[in-house]
Amino acid sequence: MTNLKPPLLEMQGISMHFGATKALDKVDFVCKAGEVHAILGENGAGKSTLMKLIAGVLQPTDGMIRVDGEKVSLSSPKAALRHGLVCMFQELSLVPDLTVRENLLLGARDAGLGWLQGKGLDAAQQTLARIGGEDIAQGARVADLTLPQRQQVEIAKAIMKKPRLLILDEATSALSASVVEKVFDLIREERDNGTAVLFISHRFHEIEALADRISVFRNGRRVETFAKGAHDYGAIIDMMVGQKIEELFPPKPPSDPEAEIVLHVEGLNWEDRVKSVNLTVRRGQIIGLGGLDGQGQGAFMMGLFGLLRKTQGTTALAGAPAAITGPKAAKQSELGLAYIPEDRKTEGLILDQSIEENLELAALGRKDLDAGDPSLYAGSLEQLALKHGGLNLPVSSLSGGNQQKVVLAKWLALNPRCLLLADPTRGIDVKTKTQIYNILRKLADQGASVILLSTDYEELIQLCDETHVFFDGQIVASLSGDDLTPQNIIAAALNVSPSGGTAHA
Repeated sequence: MTNLKPPLLEMQGISMHFGATKALDKVDFVCKAGEVHAILGENGAGKSTLMKLIAGVLQPTDGMIRVDGEKVSLSSPKAALRHGLVCMFQELSLVPDLTVRENLLLGARDAGLGWLQGKGLDAAQQTLARIGGEDIAQGARVADLTLPQRQQVEIAKAIMKKPRLLILDEATSALSASVVEKVFDLIREERDNGTAVLFISHRFHEIEALADRISVFRNGRRVETFAKGAHDYGAIIDMMVGQKIEELFPPKPPSDPEAEIVLHVEGLNWEDRVKSVNLTVRRGQIIGLGGLDGQGQGAFMMGLFGLLRKTQGTTALAGAPAAITGPKAAKQSELGLAYIPEDRKTEGLILDQSIEENLELAALGRKDLDAGDPSLYAGSLEQLALKHGGLNLPVSSLSGGNQQKVVLAKWLALNPRCLLLADPTRGIDVKTKTQIYNILRKLADQGASVILLSTDYEELIQLCDETHVFFDGQIVASLSGDDLTPQNIIAAALNVSPSGGTAHA
């Protein structure tokens, strides 16, 4: 008689109701040991609810959960951890005022005092090194880390719990390409050692690189589970959104080399992170900024908006010298700059304030606008199709994609001349991404200029008219047309030529 080993995790008839809302509706789901199982679906599809049930954060309204074939009650995260079920949530769960070391060892198995002071320190350092975080000081406060560093610590914290099933929810959304590769190596190593990995990402090239199997969710139901390669990109998108999307990105219009110059930057310097950067942006262009994390592109964009002190160099807007003394000056109508920051949670929104109060933030201090006038935001809210239960609700009640729409809406209401965006689609679903891409292209078609910093090379290629790649504080490659390829972007980001050798001294 054949001895069939039961799956590590099996969920049968799982439903989860929040009042009249069905977040999950009679879902059957299986995850096997030793595989990477990707979970796809737009925001609100039920992915996060499913993960919270597995992690013991929520308990189902109906249905049964088995681990190793035995019925279990995952009544709390501690109960889930006893079965080896560990989740790294998209919304980071680190304690800001504790050190990296203290966060890593929180909840780690067998983490007694002696272990904290001895083997635990070595284990923490080794785990950080596995994901490219060897330079992250264990004694540093988490609050003082960059967003990518915090995400690395979050991943390391999950690994320190020695999971049998590891859930990674948008685990790479803020990471540079080089660190992502190390995280991928770690995931493959965990898989090969028998760990089950549930991987949630909105980046299709990551799914292609990692997944063994894929499950697509829509409207609280599992649509289909299949082996990687069984369906093409377009078919998977159709499953996710329930309607036909011919193209994820809008078509690019022909470039106009004679278009009016809207922004010209000459010799921008800041400390040792931005080094004599020149950039010209014409009316109607979408300009991409790429490169590995921390190579100066983020600081360059912050410098343009007046967020950094003691920058050097000259900036001209519409041919006139621009004295950008700070964000308040940058957003005035005579300059017309708008800035969408990288981390919407901490830099773009005040989470405990209402949606309406957050919408008013960008217009505060504009001499020509009444920030309290609801009609100011009506057009951008309609354009973005923001889903909400009332503008008086806290913005924290919205999904990640709708929160990002609030950040965009408050700036689009100001009719900016030049829009600066730092990874605006990080961690949001395909349908919302498509909305944002179309809005950016429409703004460009109407005469605005867009500078897009992105860690997703598909965005840099498919959406941008030109992409400038940073390395060590400088632009080392300016790519457009047939030269705008993944190979050329990655090579420039590593400061090598596509055929080998150093590209920029």
